[in-house]
Amino acid sequence: MSDTVHPHLGNLARITEGRTRVATAENVYGKRGAGGMALPGSAAQPDVLAIGQSGDMSAASRDLGRGWKVRPAISLEAGRETTILDATGPGVIRHIWLTVRTPRYRDLILRAYWDGEATPSVEVPLGDFFCAGMASKPPVINALPINVNPTAGANCYFPMPFATAARMTIQNLGSAAVGGFFYAITWEETPVASEEGRFHASFRQSRPLEYLTDHVILDGVRGKGHYVGTHLSWQQNSSGWWGEGEIKFYLDGDRDFPSICGTGTEDYFGGAWCFKDNYSAPFLGYPQGASDDLPGNRHLLYRFHVMDPIRFHEELRVTIQALGWRSEGRYLPLRDDISSVAYWYQAEPHAPFPSLPGRDALEVV
Repeated sequence: MSDTVHPHLGNLARITEGRTRVATAENVYGKRGAGGMALPGSAAQPDVLAIGQSGDMSAASRDLGRGWKVRPAISLEAGRETTILDATGPGVIRHIWLTVRTPRYRDLILRAYWDGEATPSVEVPLGDFFCAGMASKPPVINALPINVNPTAGANCYFPMPFATAARMTIQNLGSAAVGGFFYAITWEETPVASEEGRFHASFRQSRPLEYLTDHVILDGVRGKGHYVGTHLSWQQNSSGWWGEGEIKFYLDGDRDFPSICGTGTEDYFGGAWCFKDNYSAPFLGYPQGASDDLPGNRHLLYRFHVMDPIRFHEELRVTIQALGWRSEGRYLPLRDDISSVAYWYQAEPHAPFPSLPGRDALEVV
């Protein structure tokens, strides 16, 4: 490793041939010298029409004109999938920032496609992707790859390489348009080495978890790569402590028993002894959840394997148990509501993800 390479900050001193581009609601393709060009009025510029976006956000600039924050956001039309990034490669997405005020974050589905693939490598409800699965208002997240700030300012720093193309969309499953969707996606036009994996994120939910079964966080992964993160949204359906379950990583041919088995739910997320308090740290956190152990409590948890990725060569399956306590010091298999996001890198192609649940099944009620 070069003396100037920092484990978290990268090699900021090295001058490269890369070029930075940023896609926003105004400069939708991130073109050079094309920022601040929108005109007030309902007629959108050709690039906006070409990408299929809609919504006139220019009223506040009607007295100031071009160059004065004419199109800072878009509207997500009901039932429609809206493209927010359409970039050509090679390149690497370095940062995603977005914000939207809505009481139903699970109505909005984030998808990402690399290099012209037919099925998405990312398909996750928007709130869940940013570690706020069951929250109507995203909590503050101080993690290194996922950072959420007041109020609902969501950031992602996972690098996302692509060789020929990168496309991102937001689908609004709701029955009404969602206005005021702000975003800025920063990528670098730069060569991408053949060994660079592609970023993936997939959503699963058990609602409720079937008795005497484990919640499946990830399954069906084939190929070579490494697992880099877990987000859980967990609703208690029983009283008492709910976090005795073990996480399990089945690697490269494991069948009945995993190669990696944890010691308890709070242990995997960096806590101990039933948490008792909330925290948000660079790689792991329990940013939301009550310690009174009452039915209906909702808990948010995350762990990012930045310094300790789980590497696999052939296949990967990840599950977690849900265990509480019953009489006489015995474990109680729980039937809680659990949803999860798995984050990982792998060599393409990837297996298609299971279909997302419908809008009613996703809704947090």
